[in-house]
Amino acid sequence: MTQGRKTPKTGAKGSGRRDLSVRVVTAKKRTVSSKLWLERQLNDPYVSAAKRDGFRSRAAYKLSEIDDKYRLLKPGQIILDLGAAPGGWSQIAAARVKAENGGGVVIAIDLVEIAAIPGVEIIKGDFLEEASQAKLTDMLAGRRVDLVLSDMAAPSSGHRQTDHLRIMGLCEEAL
Repeated sequence: MTQGRKTPKTGAKGSGRRDLSVRVVTAKKRTVSSKLWLERQLNDPYVSAAKRDGFRSRAAYKLSEIDDKYRLLKPGQIILDLGAAPGGWSQIAAARVKAENGGGVVIAIDLVEIAAIPGVEIIKGDFLEEASQAKLTDMLAGRRVDLVLSDMAAPSSGHRQTDHLRIMGLCEEAL
C-alpha cells in the first residue's frame, strides 16, 4: 500500500502508455444503467489504481486527499468508520493512526461482512442497534472517539425525495 501517491497514474503525454477505453458490448440481462455503470467502473483510473495499490475501493484516494488537505488523521487517534464496507477508508485510517503498531484504534461498522483488515476492529451490524452499540462501548473501554468517518448510504428507492430523507436521517443518526 502506497501512502505517497495522491492520484493514479494515467497515460499522460510522454509516459509511453495509452489510455484505452473499455466498452461493454454484451448487454444481455443487463439494464442500460447497469451497462453504463460497468463501463464507468472499467474505465475509471482510480478503480484500477486501487487494485494495483492494494486498496479495497477507490474511496481510499478520496480520504487520502481529504486528510492530506485537512490533517484529520493523526497517530494515536481512535477512529470510528460507519458504513465501512468494503474497507478502503478503514485501510487509510489504520495506516495514518498507526493502528497496526498499537498507536491508534480503528473500529469499522457495517451491515455487510467486511474481510479482516490489519489494525482494524470490525463490527458486523447496524450501528443503530443496541447490540452493535454495546460491542462498540466494550471495544472503546471508556475511551472517547476522536473522529467519526461515515460513508453510509441508505438503500435507494429511486424516488429522489424519499432517498434524500433516508440519507439525511442516517446523517442525523451518525451525528
